[in-house]
Amino acid sequence: MTTGERGELRAAEYLQRKGFRILERNYRTRRGEIDIICADDRYLVFVEVKTRSSSVFGMPCEAVTCSKQQKLALAAWQWLQEHPTELQPRFDVVEILVSPDRATCRIRHIPDAFEVV
Repeated sequence: MTTGERGELRAAEYLQRKGFRILERNYRTRRGEIDIICADDRYLVFVEVKTRSSSVFGMPCEAVTCSKQQKLALAAWQWLQEHPTELQPRFDVVEILVSPDRATCRIRHIPDAFEVV
């Protein structure tokens, strides 16, 4: 299992503990990929997970560039066409910093991390 896959698994477990229902993982379209799609009673959340073993080159969330946000928005639009909902869509980022020995990690959930215009 890669570092990214391990991070996505931990992010999904974290979100479930916070009360979210995981609807889909690794949703792929020609336009992009969404790591996790989940929901609670109010929001449909499209989650980008960024996992790093070091913050030397910046925090993991900094890798969610404008270009990446656009791809996520296009993939989310596609998902919404296939799965209409009354829930309010939202884009979150979960960043994970893994310790050098991979024994522990720090998870930071950033709700409503960016808006699509």
